[in-house]
Amino acid sequence: MAEIKRALISVSDKTGLAEFARALHEEFGVEIVSTGGTARALREWQIPVVEISDLTGYPELLDGRVKTLHPAVLGGILARRSDPEHREQMERHNLPGIDLVAVNLYLFEAVTASDETERSEAIEHIDIGGPTMLRAAAKNHDHVAVLVDPADYERVVREMRSSGGAVGEATRFTLARKTFEHTARYDGAIASYLGRFREDGSREPFPASLHLAFEKVADMRYGENPHQRGAFYREPDAEGASLVTASQLQGKELSFNNVADLDTALEAVKELSEPACVIIKHANPCGAAEASDSLGAYRKAFACDPTSAFGGLIAFNCPVDEATARAIVEQQYVEGVIAPGVSEQALAVLADKPAIRVLQTPRLDLPRSSHWDYKRVTGGLLVQDRDSALHESGELKAVTQRVPTEAEWEELLFAWRVVKHVKSNAIVYTKDRATVGIGAGQMSRVDAACLAAKKAQVPLAGSVMASDAFFPFRDGLDAAVEARCSAVIQPGGSIRDSEVIEAADENHLAMVFTGMRHFRH
Repeated sequence: MAEIKRALISVSDKTGLAEFARALHEEFGVEIVSTGGTARALREWQIPVVEISDLTGYPELLDGRVKTLHPAVLGGILARRSDPEHREQMERHNLPGIDLVAVNLYLFEAVTASDETERSEAIEHIDIGGPTMLRAAAKNHDHVAVLVDPADYERVVREMRSSGGAVGEATRFTLARKTFEHTARYDGAIASYLGRFREDGSREPFPASLHLAFEKVADMRYGENPHQRGAFYREPDAEGASLVTASQLQGKELSFNNVADLDTALEAVKELSEPACVIIKHANPCGAAEASDSLGAYRKAFACDPTSAFGGLIAFNCPVDEATARAIVEQQYVEGVIAPGVSEQALAVLADKPAIRVLQTPRLDLPRSSHWDYKRVTGGLLVQDRDSALHESGELKAVTQRVPTEAEWEELLFAWRVVKHVKSNAIVYTKDRATVGIGAGQMSRVDAACLAAKKAQVPLAGSVMASDAFFPFRDGLDAAVEARCSAVIQPGGSIRDSEVIEAADENHLAMVFTGMRHFRH
């Protein structure tokens, strides 16, 4: 155990500080050393505090750039209390031991989140003394407790109460590990920010080096297959509706594949108008629909491909009610359900199938924290912007003699939102704002069109077709004609666009170009 007699506290985040500092002083008689704004705050709370300048014998210098970089601070943190020579040097040079360090770093990431921030301003938010003290304390965690997160204050106070004012080895190690993770992320954020600047001062969209920080959510039972190990990580500041911000209400633990498929389902259903449902199987939608309520949306989505829906995962963009839950458990075996709300009655129905994983997300319209997508390749990483758009501004236009009717426009836009989330090459047929045929992941586009028609459970006459990329030949459009579609939506951009348009005109189809492709690999 390491007894806490003196603490150095310098924090930008004052959450919980008053209670923490008061407990240190009043319950354990800890001397508190502090700097600048933190010292002022402690005095306002009538908590005795020693200024850092009184400890070092130097005032804060260079506009506050130098205040803690001094042997009286770093020596007091780094000294090994068990080493007689260290103890002798501390006494000879009058170095007071510092047993606890609580430091928050300058808010660099928050300041640089906006592209409007000047680089000179960002530079001034690079903390020097803070990381130095933290790394020193974390290195010497055999003797020093270090805190970077106000959430840990209560744990430390609780342990000191149970041990007569000391912090145990296991806690000190855990806090040190957390500190090094924190400083690594902080340095990575600075390197990534500066890495976006060219020598002439202009900015690049992607940094010269990329430093990613993720926190482990859970170890998985295994990866994609039982012989592979797996784990689930989250971005530290993840926001919005996602798997990492969702709460699991019931069911078995999520598997590696569950997480991947639920993420696909959730991202797809976010694109649709409420109420809507998407059923995912092996990373592809096997049914998607909009309706007047969640029950109607589920039934329409399930009807698209009941066979593939077996063992699937279901996402809603609206709360799930009792009737919907009952239809799910009566109609299919399902691995999991995710929605922005699940009624108590619905949860009671789903509880009859305790293996079903039920997750509730925050509101789906909350913004996501990440604007990049990552794809691992052997020896490297592909990074790209998230595919958040639907079509080029002003590019959505009818290119055929017949213009879509108002109802066809609505149906085409629904189909376009769905096909965006189907693995390429992708073709989707929809009718009445529900998928009726999906062809996913085919090596040729015409095969995807034929597969989608083959899998249809209902006649396709009067449906619309969406293609995630242009038709390189007219045979894909001919497949739409054979299916008796009334309208088609696709990006356009092929050297044979004129032939495809001619084929549509010959058969009185309406066709819309979006000007934007949506490959999904």
